[in-house]
Amino acid sequence: MSDAAAPERSCGTCTLCCKVLRIVELAKPNGVWCQHARPGQGCAIYSDRPPSCRAFRCGYLASPELPEAWHPARSKIVLVREPHGGITAVVDPGRPDAWKEPPYYAQLKSWAEQVVPANRQMIVRIGARTIVVLPDREVDLGLMDPGDKVIVEAQPGPFGVVYNARKAGPQRIIPSAAGPQR
Repeated sequence: MSDAAAPERSCGTCTLCCKVLRIVELAKPNGVWCQHARPGQGCAIYSDRPPSCRAFRCGYLASPELPEAWHPARSKIVLVREPHGGITAVVDPGRPDAWKEPPYYAQLKSWAEQVVPANRQMIVRIGARTIVVLPDREVDLGLMDPGDKVIVEAQPGPFGVVYNARKAGPQRIIPSAAGPQR
């Protein structure tokens, strides 16, 4: 996915990001419609929308090389380029298997083959459920809390590198009962 905006592309009547993405400022979880969304029309508070909504860049709109099939209203998938260079495909919970359909699955696997060896991640999220797409398989991590992290590890195998994925809870610093050590 590129970073260049495709000027000829627009959201149109698509509001899928208003359903599938978490909006912290509005206490809106993944997978449910935002109270301000008007499906098929847009946002009722567009001019006063929260900072996270203002900053959001839909991967389809930002990637002119993606075919029209990837428009979120059609694919039921919102693509998000992560700050660390990974890609997250956020899927409409109303169509949880959309990512497995052609042409989406083949493209997600291709991206995994590119990003995973570069220590980045290819993730599918369906509500609070997280699936890590690896070059050779998928690992379903199940439900994850907002503070949980995805860890992808590479290990040498008999026929090359073998990848695995796991989830890790938020790191908590527990103060020592004895106080600071000198």
